[in-house]
Amino acid sequence: MSPFPKSTVLGYPRIGPRRELKRALESYWDGRSSRAELDRVGAGIRERTWRRLAELGLEGLPSNTFSLYDQVLDTAVLLGAVPERYRAAEDPYFAMARGTEGLAPLRMTKWFDTNYHYIVPEIGPDTVFKLDAGKPLGEVREARALGYETRPVVIGPVTFLLLAGALERLDDVLDCYEELLGALAAEGVAWVQLDEPALVADRTADELAAVRTAYERLGAVGSRPGVFVASYFGDLGEALPVLAGTPVEAIGIDLVRGGVPVVDLTGKTVVAGVVSGRDVWRTSPERALAALGSVRASQVTVSTSCSLLHVPYDVEAEPELDAALRSRLAFAEQKVAEVVALAAAGFTGPAPAVPSVPLAEPVVAEGRGPYAVRAAAQAAHLRLPPLPITTIGSFPQTGELRAARAAVTAGTLTQAEYERRVEAEIEHAIRVQERLGLDVLVHGEPERNDMVQYFAEHLDGFAVTRNGWVQSYGSRCTRPPILHGDVARPEPITVRWATYAQSLTDKPVKGMLTGPVTIVAWSFVRDDLPLRDVVFQVADAVREEVRDLEAAGVSIVQVDEPALRELLPLRRAAQDEYLEWAVAAYRRATSGAGDRTQIHTHLCYSDADQILTAIDGLDADVTTIESARSGARILGAVESFGRGLGPGVYDIHSPRVPGAEEVEDLLRRTVRALPLERVWVNPDCGLKTRTYEQVEAALANVVTATRRLRAELQA
Repeated sequence: MSPFPKSTVLGYPRIGPRRELKRALESYWDGRSSRAELDRVGAGIRERTWRRLAELGLEGLPSNTFSLYDQVLDTAVLLGAVPERYRAAEDPYFAMARGTEGLAPLRMTKWFDTNYHYIVPEIGPDTVFKLDAGKPLGEVREARALGYETRPVVIGPVTFLLLAGALERLDDVLDCYEELLGALAAEGVAWVQLDEPALVADRTADELAAVRTAYERLGAVGSRPGVFVASYFGDLGEALPVLAGTPVEAIGIDLVRGGVPVVDLTGKTVVAGVVSGRDVWRTSPERALAALGSVRASQVTVSTSCSLLHVPYDVEAEPELDAALRSRLAFAEQKVAEVVALAAAGFTGPAPAVPSVPLAEPVVAEGRGPYAVRAAAQAAHLRLPPLPITTIGSFPQTGELRAARAAVTAGTLTQAEYERRVEAEIEHAIRVQERLGLDVLVHGEPERNDMVQYFAEHLDGFAVTRNGWVQSYGSRCTRPPILHGDVARPEPITVRWATYAQSLTDKPVKGMLTGPVTIVAWSFVRDDLPLRDVVFQVADAVREEVRDLEAAGVSIVQVDEPALRELLPLRRAAQDEYLEWAVAAYRRATSGAGDRTQIHTHLCYSDADQILTAIDGLDADVTTIESARSGARILGAVESFGRGLGPGVYDIHSPRVPGAEEVEDLLRRTVRALPLERVWVNPDCGLKTRTYEQVEAALANVVTATRRLRAELQA
């Protein structure tokens, strides 16, 4: 068996440096191009990736890290785990990812503690697994034709089944993995990477036994490549000795988020993740080399801590950033160069101690009355009907609006003319909502490029990029801001647009803010302060904005925290402390409002049922939450929820329009689970990615279903 390369990465960005994949996907979905054209763009991105990694001097090139939508969905297809109802669709892959008319997509949620979303596999007792290795084998051949030998990357069997909630099917799935190893060996592949990030979370004895079973079986395959089991996002803990006791040849360890293992791994190759794949800061060579020198193994390979999927492509594409800040940054290309340089240097040890930074004691300013007092004051003030209908915040961002924003940046459109167009778009959104019959309106957020970046552009301590795109899911990309200094709000941010929208209607219009945890979670954050302290700085800025909105006459303020669950530590031992300060930060941001002002929050696509007690602790008057896409699973946990709740009745991440009967069914299930006076009606998430045609049709059905149920319940 050939030695493992001395330098590698666990994965690489796949959207293209200029988001080529996004444009190709959306063109294909809209019927403006063929599948062959989409595949051609994908092949071009893969070729550029392999060529660039080789040019940078990387020895071990990964393959099968590219995806047209999601790597977990790719693994389901690899194993033949395609539910029967999708097989007759014109394109089953995208039907599972996005749905089609009359066919809902599979559930989507967050990939561990990142802002990347994956498609949750649907596996039942009758699922028949059948290997389809065309994609990984095809990429091996594609790279070889270009002159590169690669290491295919596949989600490992234990993580795949844990994500699907189907670990009892391990024996059946392992048949496919054994067959895959044989097919790769026949293709001349030297190494295969099986990703097992689920092993850095707490695992039961039975789950650890499944790890042992899986890798003893796969290690016993007669003709196979070397098996490299990659972990990331934390410390392997009790899973490390289990893996070390199996015949796998290489184990990947995250030395950025986890510690140097005390287990003696002599006889194994350790692929040591010392360059962070989760942030944009340059690596300290001294600390990285010391950590590498502390690992006890037969061979140590230098790598990234996880896939570079989570960072932008290249700092050199950001000439407008402050020079001093740029000198501190490393995006994907720079991180690969760091890996190569570290592999060429000598390892020393042990790792130096990290100085502790004292935690500031957060101050939670309590100013609001008990929920019952607030609810009565808000009911008298707002006079809303039962089952009030609202949306989450954003309305479609039209091509004209995006073009106008680009024209301002290019200097071909004046700021005054741009603001006039924003006002016209706000008025359009208000009139649409009035015509459809919604009860609580939103201004549609046409002035915002992104729910975090917009605030970063108006707060001190942040920098924003021009080309720093990172994939969130499918074709959806974001540009995470860089939070590099102390945070402050120099002036009001949203008051002008909220008050303008309210002046257009007699119905209440929500002020729309992003919460402190989410602003920090969806940014690249300075590493010289504890995360908690940074979040409280942002909370103080949000608190000032809430007060200004209230003073301007806005009666409902929504402070969204979709990332609350996302930042939850993967190990249970650290979760209570995190939830305590995260909830405290939210309450600090919102507690300056008076009792008559209704505070809303929103969470989406993050298994929020697991932290419902903490969500209740946010003390928001109304919480809207994803429910439609996940089959209303949240309803099984909300019986004790003590405030207003709006489980989503409409999945906005699919282009399909739900029928009124479908919405009514979800509503009926909701009113059976909650007191009627606490139920709100809303979509799963914001409407930014949909068209007005889709939005108006879907919301019309939501209004029809709600009015029908209202009339029945009031009869």
